[in-house]
Amino acid sequence: MSQDGRPDLIYEKFPKGHYAIFTRNRPERLNAMGSEGGRLMNEAMQDFATDSNMSVGIITGVGRAFSAGGDLRETAEKNTKADDVERRFKAGEISTDERGRLLAEIGPITGGTLSRYGRTASNLADLNKPFIAAVNGIAVAGGCENAMDCDIRICTPEAYFGLYEIKRGFMPGSGIYWAPRLMPMGEGLYMLLTGDNLTAQRAKEIGFVHEVVERDRLLPRAIEIAEMIGANAPLAVQGVKAMAQFWRQFGLGQQQQLAEWASRYIGTSEDAKEGPRAFAEKRAPVWKGA
Repeated sequence: MSQDGRPDLIYEKFPKGHYAIFTRNRPERLNAMGSEGGRLMNEAMQDFATDSNMSVGIITGVGRAFSAGGDLRETAEKNTKADDVERRFKAGEISTDERGRLLAEIGPITGGTLSRYGRTASNLADLNKPFIAAVNGIAVAGGCENAMDCDIRICTPEAYFGLYEIKRGFMPGSGIYWAPRLMPMGEGLYMLLTGDNLTAQRAKEIGFVHEVVERDRLLPRAIEIAEMIGANAPLAVQGVKAMAQFWRQFGLGQQQQLAEWASRYIGTSEDAKEGPRAFAEKRAPVWKGA
């Protein structure tokens, strides 16, 4: 929850149209996904997945960003706290039980760890109901991956996409899998290797987004699409998504095994800590290659 008491996520269901809207609500942090927002999203997804009256979901954001990805400031703070716990443990200042308790209080660190390369039950591609990404602005890093995870993407002219993880010292998460599957290989590799932006117009040209619409038409158009899907036979809709996902996820298991191997060298490196730290301190990172 934000400092002024606003929830980090707004979850609304519209039974008549058989759709739900998930709105990220941290505009002051460009809708970066922190631990509280992640918890609320997981709870909302569980409710949505088990509600037989819900056929399609819409994900969007408040303000000028869809999502700037993981909250790197929060990640840097957690890294600092975890490093201090490990220092105290190695110095014999705290016991094994105390170390475990303190690390549990800090919570999972979502930047540059093995968990970045895994998949969770809340992944949109794994749910049997389709999702529409109504991208209202900036969609980078985890925010871009979240849009990739959706089945249909529409965006505003000022929206742009980017996978910046390589600039922060670690590999993208699901973007490693989705980029080469959702766009031409060369376009996907350019995005992954350079960390450069993909504009709304270019995204439309290569088929990454379905439509580019003005901001005041974004959510109404997403609702129109959702209602068209919601009016169709639910089992047929789920079957279509299942068949499409079979192709989209073909060979995914082998890629995940490779990513888990790579994460031992990349995700836990000093560079993976330096990236979020440099971002939080508003300076250029100093890479060590270690």
